[in-house]
Amino acid sequence: MMLTLGHFLSLGAMLFALSVIGIFLNRKNLIVLLMAIELMLLAVNMNFVAFSYYLNDMAGQVFVFFILTVAAAESAIGLAILVLLFRNKSSINVEDLNTLQG
Repeated sequence: MMLTLGHFLSLGAMLFALSVIGIFLNRKNLIVLLMAIELMLLAVNMNFVAFSYYLNDMAGQVFVFFILTVAAAESAIGLAILVLLFRNKSSINVEDLNTLQG
């Protein structure tokens, strides 16, 4: 059995839906929210790579490198905010983020 474009797109859609469900069901833990956002970006990346492979075009795979760079920066900034929040409040609840308002 050969894997087709539909298989990759359906897997990407399932991963994307799982991450959306993770964001909506868990609004308290900041680590789980960051992981759900990363899963969403990886689902989109998989769709880019699948389209790039089946269309014989390298543009999708190059675009994935830019998305991964932005995702790494987002993770680093998110974890830095998480560490500061934990140092100040001793919890990682999203409700405690109101102290970061200017």
